[in-house]
Amino acid sequence: MTRLQGNERTIAVTALRHAAPYIRMYKGKVFVLKAGGEAFDTPEATRRLVEQIGILHQVGIRVVLVHGGGPQSTALAGRLDVEAHFVDGRRVTDGEALKVMTMVLNGQINTEIVAACRALSVPAVGVSGVDAGLIRAEKRPPVQRGAAGETIDYGFVGDIKDVDTSVLENLLDDNLVPIVSPISADTDGTLLNINADTVAAAIAGSLGAEKLILATGAAGILETLEDPRSLISYLDTAGLKRLRADGKLSAGMLPKVAAIEQALAAGVPRVHVISYSLPDGLLLEVFTNEGTGTLVVADTGELSAAEQIRE
Repeated sequence: MTRLQGNERTIAVTALRHAAPYIRMYKGKVFVLKAGGEAFDTPEATRRLVEQIGILHQVGIRVVLVHGGGPQSTALAGRLDVEAHFVDGRRVTDGEALKVMTMVLNGQINTEIVAACRALSVPAVGVSGVDAGLIRAEKRPPVQRGAAGETIDYGFVGDIKDVDTSVLENLLDDNLVPIVSPISADTDGTLLNINADTVAAAIAGSLGAEKLILATGAAGILETLEDPRSLISYLDTAGLKRLRADGKLSAGMLPKVAAIEQALAAGVPRVHVISYSLPDGLLLEVFTNEGTGTLVVADTGELSAAEQIRE
């Protein structure tokens, strides 16, 4: 253990004092954290995020991590000559692409995250939407899109029909951190790929989570796509609808906004959009009034005075 000196001790004690009210508030509560594959692009990036999850776990917050794996899947698909195709930010998944997604999500990334947890003494267990009937899905039917009525077949992409979080509740009760891959299945056992944001929102709603936290490549939700300085500190569902109507949401942000609305409608009181690349960004979002990203609620009129200081 490193011994702190002089000013370092003062900073450490001050930080603990500021964090104490949040620790009391959130101890025993469930946080669902979703992080895309970019957050696990390197062992160093994985370790930085897992360290923060470990701290939340140590202070009594019950954390469920749902992970994506888009970049890694696209990279492997390219090496295997499997074409990647997206519509409105969502991946179209044919039979070969599904094999790639399953290999990457259930095999590579999930295992690497659990291994990083072991190295940092975070008691984690890897699961997927298939395990113990966690996510029951149905294959998405072809849809008509656009004024021309173009037919889009998403392939082996699933829509969630039911969530049974018993396996996650049992793991949390045993003081374990579930690491969840979004690969799921229908009642016949056909594997289906589901957007990880959608899975995280569904799990958060089913668990009665205190927070859903989406860790992204952006600092949060931006008022102007090209201007990182236009970060919106907080907004509500009406504000999200305005941004969508004004065309201010990127294709990649659209599934996240849908997940945010889904979680809020299911009773999750607070949804946060943060950057996975900001040092200690997760801890700063949870343990400070100012936060680092965007806080989304059903109605900003419900925000406390402390939360409004984010502005």
